[in-house]
Amino acid sequence: MTHEQGDQTIGNVVVTREALEASLTTLQGEIEDPRAGILGPRSIAWRLGGELATFVGGGRAALLQLAHPLVAYAIDQHSQTRADVAGRFQRTFRSVFAMVFGDLDAAFRAARRVHAIHAQIHGTIPERTGGWIAGTPYHANDADTLRWVHATLVDTILVVREQLDGPLPDAIKDGYVIEMNRFGALFGIPSSLLPGSWLAHDSYMRAMVASDRLAVAPCAREMAQFLIGRAGAAQPPLGRIAEAVTALLLPPHLAAQFELRPTPRWTHVGLGAFGLALRRMPRVLRELPARREARRRLAGSPPGRIGAWAERRLFGLTRHVTRTGR
Repeated sequence: MTHEQGDQTIGNVVVTREALEASLTTLQGEIEDPRAGILGPRSIAWRLGGELATFVGGGRAALLQLAHPLVAYAIDQHSQTRADVAGRFQRTFRSVFAMVFGDLDAAFRAARRVHAIHAQIHGTIPERTGGWIAGTPYHANDADTLRWVHATLVDTILVVREQLDGPLPDAIKDGYVIEMNRFGALFGIPSSLLPGSWLAHDSYMRAMVASDRLAVAPCAREMAQFLIGRAGAAQPPLGRIAEAVTALLLPPHLAAQFELRPTPRWTHVGLGAFGLALRRMPRVLRELPARREARRRLAGSPPGRIGAWAERRLFGLTRHVTRTGR
């Protein structure tokens, strides 16, 4: 895979099944309690990413990923996103939740399943987009592309939490970024590509956002319209809210390339009020069902009915945003 940047050519490496297994073996050696999974209840990652606030940034993470042409064309050519936006969202998050909140066996099963799916996804981009020339090959298990997807998830959690709660101490951000390198290891991303601090992560994000490696392809713009509910005759109210929040959280030039409408003035106020309401809620109400069920598992309790019901309701909201899917 190559990318043009003046006279420079950048070569990337596809993560093989053997490389993935080596990464999982190394990761397994770092885990103290396999029942707690790759992170565990005392981790910063469970604290920052285990609440409903996670979903505030769902649109931002998705569109940052689509802003990478190799990601956008891979999804466009190999998925049914337009036919079932909500279904793809649900399947993606269930895999992520298994990796982050599941026990080690569940995390490794999800990692192997995602890798196997990605192994079937490869092709070439049909037109020049940003600095990528027509005919550039892509592969869903490309290490550098996986690095970008991983970074968008890490970055979005931090951006959302700071938007809702105010600035986080650098020590917390450092700890979160380093902990989430274990999540990156589940995709076989080489440790040399993973950041050793929040500053390293932030430098990478800033460089990517400022570069021609990100550019919104026509197919990415079209998929974004589905994600925010603008593909049909009338955008649903939740779709307009999702569009406003996503436009606020994205880098402005990417929001413009996706043709997101300007953010209403109430968005800042609304997010502030939402953050205040979340902080005042009992933990049981603001907690993601996946984290709640993980806590029950570690306490030796069976899965709760409320957790499964809450997860269905939470994912069901996506259909009200997109007004697509079954």
